[in-house]
Amino acid sequence: MGDTTGKVSLGGKDHEYKVLSGTVGPDVVDIRKFYGDTGAFTYDPGFTSTASCASTITYIDGDEGVLLHRGYPIDQLAEQSSFMEVAYLLLNGELPSKGELDEFVHTITRHTMVHEQLATFYRGFRRDAHPMAIMCGVVGALSAFYHDSTDIDDPQQRTIASHRLIAKMPTIAAMAFKYALGQPFVFPKNELSYTGNFLRMTFSVPAEEYEVDPLIEAAMDKIFILHADHEQNASTSTVRLAGSSGANPFACIAAGIACLWGPAHGGANEAALNMLREIGTPDKIPEYIARAKNKDDPFRLMGFGHRVYKNYDPRAKVMQKTANEVLDKLGVTDPVFDVARELEQIALNDPYFVDKKLYPNVDFYSGIILSAIGFPTTMFTVLFALARTVGWVAQWNEMITDPDQKIGRPRQLYRGATKRDYVPVAKR
Repeated sequence: MGDTTGKVSLGGKDHEYKVLSGTVGPDVVDIRKFYGDTGAFTYDPGFTSTASCASTITYIDGDEGVLLHRGYPIDQLAEQSSFMEVAYLLLNGELPSKGELDEFVHTITRHTMVHEQLATFYRGFRRDAHPMAIMCGVVGALSAFYHDSTDIDDPQQRTIASHRLIAKMPTIAAMAFKYALGQPFVFPKNELSYTGNFLRMTFSVPAEEYEVDPLIEAAMDKIFILHADHEQNASTSTVRLAGSSGANPFACIAAGIACLWGPAHGGANEAALNMLREIGTPDKIPEYIARAKNKDDPFRLMGFGHRVYKNYDPRAKVMQKTANEVLDKLGVTDPVFDVARELEQIALNDPYFVDKKLYPNVDFYSGIILSAIGFPTTMFTVLFALARTVGWVAQWNEMITDPDQKIGRPRQLYRGATKRDYVPVAKR
């Protein structure tokens, strides 16, 4: 690494910078001394051409449609692994032995309860509060309830905080759902799996027993796996940026949740489902396809294409199969799902979509599945946050132990007024 150099000519002078190579992916020009050498900044809105850190967790090749977690392809993990196993992999770097997995699951299972005073905290929100607003507040408040695990310099406390966040997120998410419905909170049950426990806390009521459907449980587990981590996206970068200041892990994850809430990020599956509902019935699809192709029409097809993937999103292939299994099992009759299936076929075959590589993405299918299971659209991003917490925690831990990590401090291209003197209000 760092065995080649690149030259930059600026102001009549040449400057050499190391070119760093990762194990896979594009080379990276090390410009840490660029400002000191040249007196100039680089300009990269959105940081889309800038590597903000070195990481060993997740690799994406958007052109080839590749997503690897610690080297393992996402489709293999989704089809053969479990969310708890993927969580262990992301946190620790290797797949666990049976004993290690059992111990990890045991630890997470016994951290799922939340402090009883948090129930009072929930009741401070309006009944019609968006679940993501509740999630932001409650997760941020965890540092006030669990201040015995906020010392980021203590590896033991970092581990405890990591386990607490992963374990309590399903409970917090289910409580947000129940609060909006006016139903009583349901306590976790240790005999159930991570995903099964979440489904029970979300959909059961004290008046009758709730049986977890294995197929729905498996579908939800896949959804969690497919959303567990996605490299340095907006919310993950937010978690890292917040963490770079030394903020406690609960505050950092709350910041990630706030970022994820944006419709351009975590709200994409909700937007995709809303679009399907707007189309309404299959016979209206040609009209909306024509509108999508019209550059002067503001209508956009949601759930197609991806900022990173210029090929078929590898997560979408898994989700497509899962969507069909869930719809067939539940026997849901809804014109929205008919629209989705027909629109999918058009997108996979219409030259307009194929040429522009506008393949159905993971958000297109996940919204359909979650709606069929019974989740309102307001819960979609909450479920995304639940799954992504694992990735956020893994990335936060990696950042804390990175010797090259500094407090985030982006620069700017200033185009405002230059120095001017203050004029008293009476003379203006």
